[in-house]
Amino acid sequence: MEGSIFKALVFSCVFLILYCVKRVVYTIWWRPRSLEKHLKLQGIRGTSYKLLYGDMKEIKRFTKEAWSKPMSLNHRIVPRVFPFFHEMVQKYGNISVFWIETRPRLIIADPTIMRLTLNDKNGHFQKPPLNPLVDLLTLGVSTLEGQKWANRRRLITPAFHHQKLQGMVPAFSTSCCNLIDRWKKLVTHGSHEMDIMPEFQNFSGDVIARTAFGSSYEEGKKIFELQKEQAVLVIEASQSIYIPGLRFVPTKKNRRRYELDNEIKSILRDMIQKREQAMVNGESRGDDDLLGLLLQYCGNQADHNEMTIEDLIEECKLFYFAGQETTANWLTWTIIILSMNPNWQHRAREEVLQMCGKRIPDLDTINHLKIVSMILHEVLRLYPPVTGLFRHTRQKTNIGGMSIPAGVDIFLPTLMLHYDPEYWGEDVEEFKPERFAEGISKASKDDQMAFYPFGWGPRICLGQSFAMIEAKMALAMVLQHFSFELSPSYTHAPYNVITLQPQHGAQIILHQI
Repeated sequence: MEGSIFKALVFSCVFLILYCVKRVVYTIWWRPRSLEKHLKLQGIRGTSYKLLYGDMKEIKRFTKEAWSKPMSLNHRIVPRVFPFFHEMVQKYGNISVFWIETRPRLIIADPTIMRLTLNDKNGHFQKPPLNPLVDLLTLGVSTLEGQKWANRRRLITPAFHHQKLQGMVPAFSTSCCNLIDRWKKLVTHGSHEMDIMPEFQNFSGDVIARTAFGSSYEEGKKIFELQKEQAVLVIEASQSIYIPGLRFVPTKKNRRRYELDNEIKSILRDMIQKREQAMVNGESRGDDDLLGLLLQYCGNQADHNEMTIEDLIEECKLFYFAGQETTANWLTWTIIILSMNPNWQHRAREEVLQMCGKRIPDLDTINHLKIVSMILHEVLRLYPPVTGLFRHTRQKTNIGGMSIPAGVDIFLPTLMLHYDPEYWGEDVEEFKPERFAEGISKASKDDQMAFYPFGWGPRICLGQSFAMIEAKMALAMVLQHFSFELSPSYTHAPYNVITLQPQHGAQIILHQI
């Protein structure tokens, strides 16, 4: 009897070991080779699969080399921001393949196929599976799929309707006035040198805090600081091989990642509880900002699409991070580029002063600032905060004449499309706001849509109108009160760290008007 049990245990152990070996071989060798063959048979060229790492070491090497030195004062930024991907497209064409660990990643730099991919309404292209340590920073609606994503987006969308945005203008004005007053105090002797990047981060943080959460920047400051530290650790995790279960090993960095996440959640949970109490006491209507609006859907048993408090916390985390980073970087690059182009700075200032003098612009004035709008769109083309989008095939999919098997990552390098001379002309690397004189749809050649700073299709950024109003008001008020030029200490070095940023800061010299 004991011998039979022993044999059964040995057999079970051998079977388990063979099964594990089979799974490992399938995952790290047979499946990658099968996907590689499938793509190559369709004429899709690219790098060959390398065991476990794929092209991660090459990507790091290219990036480290490109970012080790600044560039001259021009807008030929793609080779520096995307050194590896630029090389791939130059060598293999607008549709090519490389490898991240054991998964192939298809670069699609063709605007037609890019648009089809982003416009997918059938769920064939979804967000790629991420390292769970990366998810700590960006959860919420941006990572949901299917019906859950549709329900959540439906709940959030009313917060960005025109009427709601109109009601946010006083909060925008308050944040802008605070920024202008602070700068005036700094410019005590007619001019002052400063790094405007942290200035705009503080400003956009204040806007987010006031419009979405009914508080000021000082109350949300701790969240922003924690998220900055979290972003550094997230980037590091995304550049390392993901080993299942490794995130639970209590290393120093893993402990810090979860400490940060817990601390951010704790602050937001406290903020939510205070708002709930204010709503119970009748001190808040509940629909006057994003937090109040979403709280109405928490624990509503009559609504099968209800949100939990944990869901709400994730949405708050996402809005704090995405809302601050994108607009702050957009405004930073705008001031840098207008410092490089004083003629356009002068034209924009003249427009603002003609429309409203030195009064605080209202929404109607903002909507009629054509030159300011053209400038902001051209800056978005040259320096979009988000430089690329990612998708993943969960099932075999046909698009643009290609058959893409399940398990393939898709990389849509929108920055490259913004710099493609086929769609923007041979002067593509020049700052020419007049491209947008007739609007976005007619900006690129032959009216071909090649402008995706906010994405496209069903998942297009909900906050784009919010961001545009915020950016136009801030730029208009800066132009009313200051002229500016690049400081001799400024170093032109765009690089991508989740968003497109100046690597060594954005030093300018302010002159009060």
